[in-house]
Amino acid sequence: MNVRRAAAVLAAAAVLGAGTAPAAFADDATPSPSAPPEIPAGLHGATDPTYDGVWRQSLTLLAQDTAGVTPSDRAVGWLTGQQCADGSFAAFRPDPSAACDSKTMVDSNSTAAAVQALAALGGHDAAVGKAVDWLVSVQNEDGGWGYNPGTPSDANSTSVVIGALVAAGEEPAETVKDGKSPLDALLTFALPCKGKDAGAFAYQPDRSGKLLANADATAAAVLGSLGSGLGGRKAEPAGAAAQCAEARTPEQAAENGAAYLAGPLTEDGHLTSAMPGADPQPDLGNTADAVVALASAGHADQAEKAVAHLRDNGVAWAKQTGPAAYAQLILTVRAVGADPRDFGGQDLVEQLNATGPAPKAGKPAEAEEQGTSEDRGVSPAVWWAGGAALVVIAAVAALPAVRASRKRRP
Repeated sequence: MNVRRAAAVLAAAAVLGAGTAPAAFADDATPSPSAPPEIPAGLHGATDPTYDGVWRQSLTLLAQDTAGVTPSDRAVGWLTGQQCADGSFAAFRPDPSAACDSKTMVDSNSTAAAVQALAALGGHDAAVGKAVDWLVSVQNEDGGWGYNPGTPSDANSTSVVIGALVAAGEEPAETVKDGKSPLDALLTFALPCKGKDAGAFAYQPDRSGKLLANADATAAAVLGSLGSGLGGRKAEPAGAAAQCAEARTPEQAAENGAAYLAGPLTEDGHLTSAMPGADPQPDLGNTADAVVALASAGHADQAEKAVAHLRDNGVAWAKQTGPAAYAQLILTVRAVGADPRDFGGQDLVEQLNATGPAPKAGKPAEAEEQGTSEDRGVSPAVWWAGGAALVVIAAVAALPAVRASRKRRP
């Protein structure tokens, strides 16, 4: 999402208009600089974790597990220690010994990412169950989720929560609020099959209710519509290019989104983004998301040029960006059936491991053979550069929604 890029939130602020953007964006106002917190023991990465600590740790643990690596106990303990008593997670709590309160800016995305990581590792049923209960308690009436409790649903947040539900053994179609499931919510963000943006998803409707295509939201929504988490799912090759048709089902909406993403990936080999006043640049985070989305929809063949672009440019990006980017590359490489230990001659797993506590011994060889799987619910999306904007949005969050009804799998 261009929040896994330079902010779906900035994109959303532009789409929704100045009336929706928080005051921090007005008149070039910026928060007063303050000293970044010390990097806690057990956390991967050496940059300020204020806006992405839980997200990047979750992606790291997911990627290590997918690659057959047993993460360090310290790394896992850091993540579990971030959980609030009600099951939710914030982007980062500098003092996890202090109880969470009304000022703790918990959010659906950090919570959903943590669920996916802890569910994949196993042995954390209580933490996963509490987190899922919290997510269900803040589900919106349209069946979806916003970044913070009480904020309008968006395609990105709804999708990452779907991944968490699946990872925890829940049925997204049965996780309903006022008769609406998250799959129903995703369909409301889908653009029709007409015009240059045919099949895309919007992040949210704009102030007039119009849906504007967003590649980041589309990549996320393809995965969500397929019931996949932050690493995608195994899919048989479709045997034909993705085609757009009336989206009467989540599966068709995913196919439509894949068709939209395939255009720039097959033509340019990457997606682009442009910050205000800057020329468009290749967006490697969104490109990786799109590759996983295409592979999960059975169209990995339409992502070959993008995989080559990531092979040529991804490591330099990850070195600059940090562990979440390495993790995203690993999940992407596994989604297309390649080896993350030899991606353009680079061992992505070794480089990710080096960003934090040394992992335990590698898992048995057969663990590495498994790749990504639908029921493990992993899928990519590194919101590596928009966290600050997201936290500002968090400050204007409304009160949590009422607990939703749901059925558990037998």
